Amino acid sequence: MKLIRGLVLPLLLLFSLPTPASGTSTPGDEPSSVGVALGSGGAGGLAHIAILRVFDEQGRRPDALAGSSIGAVIGALYASGLSADEIYDIFDDFAGSELDALSQLMRPSSDLTLRDLLKLDFGDGGLIDPDGFLEFLAGKMEARRFDDLSIPLEVVATDYWTGEMVVLDEGELFPAIKASMAVPGLFPPVRRGEQLLIDGGTSNPLPFDLLTGRYDMVVAVDVSGARRRGEQDEAGLTDLLFSTFEIMQQSLIAAQMRYGQPDIYLKPDTSDVRLLHFHKIDLILEQAAPEAEALREALLQAP
Repeated sequence: MKLIRGLVLPLLLLFSLPTPASGTSTPGDEPSSVGVALGSGGAGGLAHIAILRVFDEQGRRPDALAGSSIGAVIGALYASGLSADEIYDIFDDFAGSELDALSQLMRPSSDLTLRDLLKLDFGDGGLIDPDGFLEFLAGKMEARRFDDLSIPLEVVATDYWTGEMVVLDEGELFPAIKASMAVPGLFPPVRRGEQLLIDGGTSNPLPFDLLTGRYDMVVAVDVSGARRRGEQDEAGLTDLLFSTFEIMQQSLIAAQMRYGQPDIYLKPDTSDVRLLHFHKIDLILEQAAPEAEALREALLQAP
């Protein structure tokens, strides 16, 4: 069942009704189990922080997480035991650091030109080496393997050769994150045995299906983006490049939703945010506030 703000009340009433199997809930009953899918969407995925803050405010941790691309990054940080506020601090620091080469590419004041980009190394199949960013993250968390996480996490990547989704949930954590966020052309692919892994958003940008049927409530956070018509009908080169990836992800999600839907579907407004706009963290969280409020109301009414 899809939850949008106009349909919050009926779903809240549904959550509050006793079922024939369980009868009327009592204070001693176990709370509903919750699985949360954190979607792919570049910097727009910082909206996940606003959603996870709701769980922290209520003193309730999800029972499981599934993440694709930026959803895998934030999911790993949260599953390692960090709070949403601590994750905010990490990305706030990142957006103001020398590591923020990503945002520099997309700032309106950037002096980078196509000629500058062509000087970068394409030898590994990517424009930017993500190892500095991953080392930055590693310095903020203790977990190094999936077994170290306090919340079960499934990370989504894509096998370049077959185009099939690959779910990573055991072994070393950071190679899985690196694979899940390997946006084609931007970051190099990751080798795993005979597989060549690329961004999870190319096969499953909103992996709520990994949680369906396993938890009482499945929450899906769609940060695949949107576009607004500007004063000019023409789009710039970088907008075309990165927005095309957004369009692909939105099409995949739309197809997936025709076959099944999460219990709670949240789509924060990220229309003013592009793939690499990490410096817009405060704007992103502000725009995510209505969806966070919708989740807050739903969780307050759930057992």
